[in-house]
Amino acid sequence: MQTRILGTTMPVLEVELQPNESVFSESGELSWMTASIQMTTHTQMGGGGGLFGVIKRVAAGASIFMTEYRAWQYPGVVSFATKVPGHIVPIDLGQGAEYLVHRHGFLCATDQVSITLGFQQSLGAGIFGGDGFLLQRIAGYGTAWLELSGELIQKNLQPGEVLRVHPGHVGAFQSSMSFQITTVPGIKNMIFGGDGIFLAELVGPGTVWLQTLPISRLAHQIGEYLPRGESRQAPAAIGGGLLGGIVGSILSGDQ
Repeated sequence: MQTRILGTTMPVLEVELQPNESVFSESGELSWMTASIQMTTHTQMGGGGGLFGVIKRVAAGASIFMTEYRAWQYPGVVSFATKVPGHIVPIDLGQGAEYLVHRHGFLCATDQVSITLGFQQSLGAGIFGGDGFLLQRIAGYGTAWLELSGELIQKNLQPGEVLRVHPGHVGAFQSSMSFQITTVPGIKNMIFGGDGIFLAELVGPGTVWLQTLPISRLAHQIGEYLPRGESRQAPAAIGGGLLGGIVGSILSGDQ
């Protein structure tokens, strides 16, 4: 198996598979593939363990279905592109090496890699860390590729060294690090600071990859430019939704 990461702002991972080699991803991640690649969609990848493995994977925010891409009889290429501007990061697993990754960070992996719900020290990482905040644990044997958004900052923490991060900027980190969600110190900071109530606290030793463009912040920025208000006629005629809102705003402005 050979891989290449192509592009800059919106990179794509190309995986060249020899006959009978395979990788898997969540359903819907495929960008393109050659004719010799055979697709098989089922529930048994990304965790194994039958029904219990599927439950653990879904609890981690992953899809119930996974798609396997296998080279059949001849070598082939399958490609996965990022969904937002960012980077693709390969990680090697095995010999106890495990990683915790933000919920949208998994791109694809070789067939002995597992995806489960991940947390250390505190269940608050999945309950109190903000709406829908959780971490996936990537473990097993082989290679996984992560999708991290924005620019990528890598920090190597020494034993006992502490780093406090806005939860959305946590891209991935080694499981050797301890992790918990803490609150922003000071009532005034919580109410008037504008940085939210929670911070993620990571303690070394280990490596953490920070992403400069959390998907939640990107969505918030885009949301400010979406049309607001209702048209008297256009949304109903078109069926509502974003297209209806755009046309409705145009028509409302003309009246």
